[in-house]
Amino acid sequence: MFTGIIETLGTIQEIKHEKDNIHVTIEANITNELKIDQSVAHNGICLTVVAIKDSTYTVTAIDETIQKTNLGEWQKDDLVNLERAMKLGDRLDGHIVQGHVDQTGTCISIEETNGSWLYTFEYDDKLNNLTIEKGSITVNGVSLTVVNSQKNQFSVAIIPYTHEHTNFKNFKVGSKINLEFDVIGKYVSRLYANKI
Repeated sequence: MFTGIIETLGTIQEIKHEKDNIHVTIEANITNELKIDQSVAHNGICLTVVAIKDSTYTVTAIDETIQKTNLGEWQKDDLVNLERAMKLGDRLDGHIVQGHVDQTGTCISIEETNGSWLYTFEYDDKLNNLTIEKGSITVNGVSLTVVNSQKNQFSVAIIPYTHEHTNFKNFKVGSKINLEFDVIGKYVSRLYANKI
């Protein structure tokens, strides 16, 4: 479990393909605190540490993960949002995040608004995911509050700190991002879709 509060950024050093799997090696300032088998969220994707060497560590993504996320588009030198699993007893500063990406979305608008930024994202609503006005959403692992919720799109307002300390600063119109919808919203949307 995660909170969606990004700890740090990592830089992709190497990407290797092996059959249907992708091995990603990342350099990060938290590497010396990691252990083999530990779960770390990478742009909101929960991946297991499989190797550690000096200031880098490696994670492996299987085809299921690659198909549901933007991981297949990652490239060497890309910045990745990182968060280690939460500890029991810590404050829950964001919201409950599972690290299981529901689907990808696309950035369709970036508006600078006198000291902050308004990002608008579009997603395929055929998967019955939905956002709720002022509800929570995870974008590339970042816990955010939904504004302008619509059937297949929503916006989020980004403060300068988040802009500087996450990979939001690298988004462009057309960027493909990972979305994890709020677990409570997912439950409600499933109820609504099944008319239970």
